[in-house]
Amino acid sequence: MSYEKFAYTYDRLMNSMPYEDWLRFVKESFDRFGMKPSTIVDLGCGTGNLTIPLAVEGYQLTGIDLSEDMLAVAEQKTGKYKSQLRGGAIHWVQQDLREWDLGEQVDVALSICDSLNYLLEEEDIVDAFRQTFKGLKPGGLFLFDVHTPEQLFAYADSQPFFLNEDDVAYIWTSELDDERVQIEHELTIFVKDSGKDTFRRIDETHLQRAYSLQWLKEMLLAVGFTEVHMAADFTWEQPTSMTERAFFIAKK
Repeated sequence: MSYEKFAYTYDRLMNSMPYEDWLRFVKESFDRFGMKPSTIVDLGCGTGNLTIPLAVEGYQLTGIDLSEDMLAVAEQKTGKYKSQLRGGAIHWVQQDLREWDLGEQVDVALSICDSLNYLLEEEDIVDAFRQTFKGLKPGGLFLFDVHTPEQLFAYADSQPFFLNEDDVAYIWTSELDDERVQIEHELTIFVKDSGKDTFRRIDETHLQRAYSLQWLKEMLLAVGFTEVHMAADFTWEQPTSMTERAFFIAKK
């Protein structure tokens, strides 16, 4: 059951992430662009930290992730919320973001928490955009966020990072390939075993690449999206050189 230990660590380390802000921004996007969606796909859903709250809001959700382990934990977590779904529902599907296909089109596609930065080649990004365009109904929205190039440079300048708490600790170092704007994160995580004084070590390597925001916009238009809007850091302001997380809202 190693995935349970990893997922616990993931959720424990991510519990300070702004999921409420993501949820607010998603719902604001629906209002701004006149969407009243029924069906939503969450691409790169992880353990369902956004998927589940959206289903509780009453939407029909499909969570897609490449990791079978993450999806298994997400499904376990879903059981705690069954009484709150109020007509919403969740299905978990293991697929690649570049090739996802549900067999029917949906109203909205989401990809939150910089999932697309894990696609390391330009053709991977284009494939994901093309497949998402194909999977949306006419008039549907594709909403996603990415780390900007500036954010990856900031990570490289600020590392190493450390955490030392009673139940979990980590050492996190980063190395940046300036030419590709690609960063490699090396994490050594120590998680306390439940009811014991011992810790388990988990080693993780994460690669992310940042792309020009203008290039991302051009590729969205190239695959067929008719409108592309950008926003910065959970606001509706346009991105600047100081933006850490850029949001895209593309309409089919």
